[in-house]
Amino acid sequence: MISRLFIPRERVKTILILALPIMAGMLSQSVLNIIDAAMVGSLGETALAGVGIGGYAAFAASALAMGLGSSVQAVVSRRKGQGKMEVLGEPLNAGLLMTLLIGIPIILVVFNYSHLFIQTLSTDKDVVDVAIPYFELRVLGVFAVGFNFSFRGYWNGINRSTVYMTTIIIMHVINVAVSYCLIWGHFGFPELGASGAGLGTTISLYAGSLIYAVLCFKSAKSHGFAQRWPSRTLFLSMARIALPNSIQQFLFALSLTVLFTIIGMVGTAELAVAHVLITLILFVILPSIGLGLAAATLVGQSMGREDMADATRWGWDAVIIAMALLASFSIPLCLFTDQVLGLFLHEPHLLALGRTPLRITGVFIIFDAVAVILTQALLGAGAAKKVMTVNLVMQWIFFLPAVWLVGPILGYGLLGIWIAQAFQRGITSYLFMSIWQRRHWQTIRV
Repeated sequence: MISRLFIPRERVKTILILALPIMAGMLSQSVLNIIDAAMVGSLGETALAGVGIGGYAAFAASALAMGLGSSVQAVVSRRKGQGKMEVLGEPLNAGLLMTLLIGIPIILVVFNYSHLFIQTLSTDKDVVDVAIPYFELRVLGVFAVGFNFSFRGYWNGINRSTVYMTTIIIMHVINVAVSYCLIWGHFGFPELGASGAGLGTTISLYAGSLIYAVLCFKSAKSHGFAQRWPSRTLFLSMARIALPNSIQQFLFALSLTVLFTIIGMVGTAELAVAHVLITLILFVILPSIGLGLAAATLVGQSMGREDMADATRWGWDAVIIAMALLASFSIPLCLFTDQVLGLFLHEPHLLALGRTPLRITGVFIIFDAVAVILTQALLGAGAAKKVMTVNLVMQWIFFLPAVWLVGPILGYGLLGIWIAQAFQRGITSYLFMSIWQRRHWQTIRV
């Protein structure tokens, strides 16, 4: 299936030049998640569980806007491969306009029904009381989420991923500083507790949008940024990519909230530990997303040149690099389990709950590289419908029913849930390998 494991040095260099800045940005996001969890964790397991539910609910609410980033990147990279430099900014213009159209109804729905939504996710009143204000403050940032994903797609699509890296690191510094002040009321700021972390995140998101906008006004006008109104054809082409990916992102985010709801049925302690475990998974897996986004750009540019063999090879090359990288990352999770968990969990019974699931994560995280890389590569090719189908079937038809069965019903608790998750990852990776190898995606036009 993979023709050879040896990757020529120049191809490794090409991937890493694109991927390393994205990976740095992604790792900074993970570091932020870990710092956020550590700060909130000091407030107790109820606050940690509430932020977990509120955060993943906010992820679900913002997911429709997130799908725009892949459509912007797919079209920009394809046009760059075709040599149409003067229109590279048009997909970004379309993405920003589509964000405005999507964001308004999302905010209106959330602020009218946030209490009902959160109360369906947890029956613990104390957890709900933390989750609702955190959720509402995070959802105020939905416009910034869509803007930032669209800007990211543009900069990555033109091979300038360092802009994304620099901007997101600045955002995270702002996030940590503002959240620190708002959680505990330092330096004259109001003491908001867990809600302060939500407000800090939203403020940093809009700061990032402002930075991106200033940079684009300085250097992207020659590509048509803020100069050309997107054509109806471009809107429709981007919608064909963005809509399936947005639906997939939304239902994936919703599946996380359902997962947390099911874990909450097992117990509040399990919910708090699961929030930490998923935060750690994101820390390890996000570099692979960076490699995947680099692969998406290279695949799109190769398809723009109509070099399909090269496009196929970029996907496999990125998979091999990612698997090697995750193999090195998984070692600390398996060998220093208590030390890693001890950064967030300070009670012996919580450490005991998380120990074996984290080791399972360390073993199976390597196989996640395949699914993560090929998901992004297929999105770069415009195959959003195929990605959506595979992920939704695996999440909603297999994984969530299995979690409900082994957790609350059969009583295998958090350990049983994590074993089911490992099986789901392995099957998903196999399916994406098969799709990439069949190469039906090579016929897609954007």
